[in-house]
Amino acid sequence: MSIDLNADLGESYGAWTLGDDDAMLALVSSANVACGFHAGDPTTLLRTCRSAANAAVRIGAQVGYHDLAGFGRRFLDVSSTDLTADVIYQMGALDALAQVAGSAIAYVKPHGALYNAIVHHREQARAVVDAVLAYDPTLPVLGLPGSVFLEEADRAGLRTVTEAFADRGYTPQGTLVPRSEPGAVLSDPDAVAERVLTMITDGTALAVDGSRIDVAAESICLHGDSPGAVVMASAVSKLLRTNGIDVTAFV
Repeated sequence: MSIDLNADLGESYGAWTLGDDDAMLALVSSANVACGFHAGDPTTLLRTCRSAANAAVRIGAQVGYHDLAGFGRRFLDVSSTDLTADVIYQMGALDALAQVAGSAIAYVKPHGALYNAIVHHREQARAVVDAVLAYDPTLPVLGLPGSVFLEEADRAGLRTVTEAFADRGYTPQGTLVPRSEPGAVLSDPDAVAERVLTMITDGTALAVDGSRIDVAAESICLHGDSPGAVVMASAVSKLLRTNGIDVTAFV
């Protein structure tokens, strides 16, 4: 048995450092690298792509709203035309940096508020799908199971990859608890590791109300910007390997 572990990386900006990308790259199989719209300056992104290439970690374009001030975590009512162009721009920029680093983008994953919006916002979901189709229709897309984004992507012929979150709380409906609400972010490394193991072996997780929900995932996300992210990722990786589960990229 194997599972892909992914993490959001390349989110430092200029003199502002966020997370320990190199330590996370030693533990994950896929890196969701920022594209400059919600985080990441060109120098940081090139360095991250080089580090990912050296670690044989797949590079994914983490596309988001054009919102540096809000770290891409605020919904923007952007038009479909603008959103499609924004996503193409981000994919192209990161792909260029990845290729110079000896790699290339291998998949696309929306970030933050855009990720959450296109669980239900069909117009924006279609705009993101249109961007991937226009840039490279062979690129897989990561998203939340049951989202209209994955529905639209599948309908368009894109490869869809279902994702679960190791350190984020779930509602009874299977969506992520908003970060402004209690239980949104989990911090106990051992508890998170056990949770991930259950997700993989049982296909379920506990929601914030204590109910058990189905979780179908080909990839598990570990947030690189969370406090104690490296310790948490280490605990997850160790427990999986102890139980005979390999950490392997889905592409």
